[in-house]
Amino acid sequence: MEDILTDIPPPSRFFLEDLNNFAPRLPPLPSPFLLFSTPNPEKYSHPSLLIIAMSFPSVHFFHHLSSKILVGTLILPEIPLSGNSVVPSLKDKSCNIYALNHTDKSILVVSVQYPITSERSHAVAKLLVGQQIIPEQVLILDTIQSSNFRGKLPPDETLAFKLETSLEREGKADSHDDSRLVKCLDYFPSGSVVDGLAAALLSRCEMSKIRGAVCVSWPELGSPVTSLVKSLLLKDVLPGLDHTSADNGKSDFAWTGRRKDHLLDSDLYT
Repeated sequence: MEDILTDIPPPSRFFLEDLNNFAPRLPPLPSPFLLFSTPNPEKYSHPSLLIIAMSFPSVHFFHHLSSKILVGTLILPEIPLSGNSVVPSLKDKSCNIYALNHTDKSILVVSVQYPITSERSHAVAKLLVGQQIIPEQVLILDTIQSSNFRGKLPPDETLAFKLETSLEREGKADSHDDSRLVKCLDYFPSGSVVDGLAAALLSRCEMSKIRGAVCVSWPELGSPVTSLVKSLLLKDVLPGLDHTSADNGKSDFAWTGRRKDHLLDSDLYT
């Protein structure tokens, strides 16, 4: 008599890839693309600094920044545009591109206000770094995901860390000249992970030999972390920038539902 606990199960019983052989393949998604509102998009193809804002504090900061000009948008065909307002809003599912008027640098800001899946991250990263936009430096602003952090994250404490490409890490030529984008943060603890679009963008920077850095903050929402990211940007990245905001993080409600639960999105749980 066969032992149902120890005998090897028949082939294809529990393998999803085998079962999918009998199902029709889904049509491939159309490629993402950049749509500029200017007849001369080459004007913005080589910025001195490209900032990709994905966390609520960074999106909130740039949303309330008056010294910016809307110059384009990134279109993901699977993201519906219905319900978006004519004037950019924190409630929109959008990915707008802005030009900043600050000093003599050409600065582009990409404000990502919808979730980008792991499968689409590399296609989006190619568009933003090295394909249609070739920046000199890249700063990525993201949120720490508790499932990717080695250790326990305190619920009542604000934290921020950084990761850098090898060229960016070498930006400190000597003790008197530090040209790195983010100077005042510790490095992301060993064993912790950054994934998704932030990881894809940093990989593109490394492969394309572009100086790049990722800044991740915790928690996702709240006035303290919004103030922390604002202070970091004004101190290290955009010193002397004229910035005024009447919100101070009170529009957290506008970000509710912008991202799906990371545990459900993670490749570890699919």
